[in-house]
Amino acid sequence: MEGKIKVVELFAGVGGFRLGLEGLNKKSASSGYKKTLKTNYEVVWSNQWEPSTKTQHASLVYENRFGKDGHTNEDISQVDTSKIPDHDLLVGGFPCQDYSVATTLKNSKGLIGKKGVLWWSIHKIISEKKNKPKYLFLENVDRLLISPSGQRGRDFAIILQSLNALGYAVEWRIINAADFGMPQRRRRIFILAYLQGTNIYENINEVAPVEWIIEEGTLAKAFPVTSANTLLPTEFKLKGDIVSISENFNKCGTSGLFENTGLMINGLVTTLKTQPNFDGKFTILRDLIQNGEVTSEFYIDKNDLDKWAYLKGPKKEMRTNAQGFEYNYSEGGMIFPDPLDKPSRTIITGEGGKSPSRFKHVIQTPKGFRRLSPVELERLNMFPDDHTKLEGVSDTKRAFFMGNALVVGVIEKIGLSLNKKINLCQQVIL
Repeated sequence: MEGKIKVVELFAGVGGFRLGLEGLNKKSASSGYKKTLKTNYEVVWSNQWEPSTKTQHASLVYENRFGKDGHTNEDISQVDTSKIPDHDLLVGGFPCQDYSVATTLKNSKGLIGKKGVLWWSIHKIISEKKNKPKYLFLENVDRLLISPSGQRGRDFAIILQSLNALGYAVEWRIINAADFGMPQRRRRIFILAYLQGTNIYENINEVAPVEWIIEEGTLAKAFPVTSANTLLPTEFKLKGDIVSISENFNKCGTSGLFENTGLMINGLVTTLKTQPNFDGKFTILRDLIQNGEVTSEFYIDKNDLDKWAYLKGPKKEMRTNAQGFEYNYSEGGMIFPDPLDKPSRTIITGEGGKSPSRFKHVIQTPKGFRRLSPVELERLNMFPDDHTKLEGVSDTKRAFFMGNALVVGVIEKIGLSLNKKINLCQQVIL
């Protein structure tokens, strides 16, 4: 359709990116799916594949919510890129893995990363498509900036240099959703890339890097920040191809080079520490709790409360490993039950199931202590109620989906900012 920003969604899960960009029936997540979301995004192709399970539950949920048209359920590394339609924007939350480059062919364009690492599936698509996507919008865990432990920041440097070689400028930010009024403390890195020749790329070239990072950038417009200190930003040039970076980047360094915010264009990295600048309303856990709608299976048996309290409490004790070796074990305590007057802790994939756990959420209600329901977990990620409800999909699996998902409101805000930036730059050119 004319005027549409065509989107390809990889590692789609149950559709968090799609909900953030298109809305649900064109309704906004930030409004509880009540108000119209005005964007030009249209997902034309999507892929979801879970290698560790026989039944592809996430893909089934995705199809149930958005339809089968344009959706594929196969290993993305095996998909012929010619089968992926041309698109303007490629999005996805790719897994955090070891991105090191294993081999290189004689032809420098044949650089190959480790087999099975899904970043290289993204790289393959944008390398092989004759009409490269103009924009990339990616999400990952925040430790990407400091991994691996032996070469802090190497993995992210590989990603930046591979995108630089393909003609992209890149901006990034670690965002904690709760810092901007959303219901869950979930820190993730969000990466935006702009292809050389696009109006946004040219716009970046026209302003100082710090000005883009703090004031003019897509992320700055979506989530305002201030510089955490008055020191000059860190600047450095990415040197060598991705094989060289894989082998040598920060090899002797004891700390990472990348701060929580930054920009890379033409191989020049500018990075600085920022802090959120938000003065709006904060959503707390109590705002999202179901009242009188949670079945008895989510309530904790009084006889099990001591087990929960032990697992969540502080510990200093002697333990014995599988080889019979005794060692001192210690860990700090966690708040038990979870406070209702603050945003929730980060949802994990093991949130479901009745067994006592250190990391599962537990709240206290007039009826007793209980775990969070699937609907409450969906609300913490700003999904519609019962988005993951489907025959054959257990509550434990629904919790797993939310542990893997992202906060839809973050995607929505960045998507709106990118949409506006695209339209604004087009108007300037016209």
